[in-house]
Amino acid sequence: MGRAPRRAGGAGGPGRWRLRWRPGRCRPRRAVGLVALLALAGFVLAGCGALGGGDRPQLVVYSSRTQSLVHPLLEQFARETGIDIRVRYASTAELVNALLEEGERSAADVLYLSDAGGWGPLREAGLLAELPRDVLEKVDPRFRSPDGQWIGVSGRSKVIVYNKDRIDERELPDSVMDLTDPKWKGRFGWAPTHGEWQILVTAIRLTEGEEAARQWLEVMKANEPKEYPNLISIVRAVADGEVDIGVANHYYVPRLMEELGPDFAARNHFLKHGDPGAVIDVTGVAILKATDQREAAERFVRFLLSEEAQRYFTQETKEYPMIPGVPLPEGVPPLEELEPPAIDQSDLGQLRETLNLLRETGVLP
Repeated sequence: MGRAPRRAGGAGGPGRWRLRWRPGRCRPRRAVGLVALLALAGFVLAGCGALGGGDRPQLVVYSSRTQSLVHPLLEQFARETGIDIRVRYASTAELVNALLEEGERSAADVLYLSDAGGWGPLREAGLLAELPRDVLEKVDPRFRSPDGQWIGVSGRSKVIVYNKDRIDERELPDSVMDLTDPKWKGRFGWAPTHGEWQILVTAIRLTEGEEAARQWLEVMKANEPKEYPNLISIVRAVADGEVDIGVANHYYVPRLMEELGPDFAARNHFLKHGDPGAVIDVTGVAILKATDQREAAERFVRFLLSEEAQRYFTQETKEYPMIPGVPLPEGVPPLEELEPPAIDQSDLGQLRETLNLLRETGVLP
């Protein structure tokens, strides 16, 4: 029996390369809903297919990675392989919900997520394919799915971000649990509505226990933190002196220093020795089980784990590589030195309990 025609997905995320397919216009190979079309070297994807011929393989990628960060890498893949790429950018939650609704009729061939929050529901729904064994073996088992359905592509550590002009690094605690000290009252920025920040609370739950996480949130709330919408807002607020410290991903500071120069006042304080504040979470990629572009999808996954792509992540996005032998970004300690807590990435994706705890403590409404 042939595969059912795919239906168009829902609305995509922000981005300047967009196309909405409308009935009555010439139809692309597969209806992909609202997608961000990448302007690729040598050809441009258009609503009626790629210029230069309709016989190229076409790969539809759903991505919650920031468009500006991964666009050059996807351009390179398309240029080197001749595979046309159509990308729908949206948040992890939006993409997961879309895939659960679309099911086997989804346009997506590949899912490229910025965090582990979406893998659980998709695995339970049976939408993900098992990856080849040789691909899985490229990455440490800590940073891939135990059942082989998704694999880490790059990693990031949580850090305490501080203002170097207002705080001596020696004043900072060695554990995120000590941020409850009254001396930080009114001086701390947090982003409790942001999924990447919620990973910190999840790590505390998993390493210290539910009650310790509850107490931490209650005391932190009493310490009158200033709320921000996302992690980069925290880093900018620290640099601007709105707050003295916050918790964010490690890569924001080196990126912003590279962009704005060494006078940018925010700096990273890495936590170590199994502290929940040293949690590593990874971006990851999976192939949809219903894809009719399996070969192209596997090429895409292998490309993301190639040495060339992994060097892109360390040099351009300042993340941890997932394959051995790739030099780390300057100022980023190796994982062996960090000794991050031994948390299964799949457990980091179980955010329901974390959200319940944030609501019970009044941190979220």
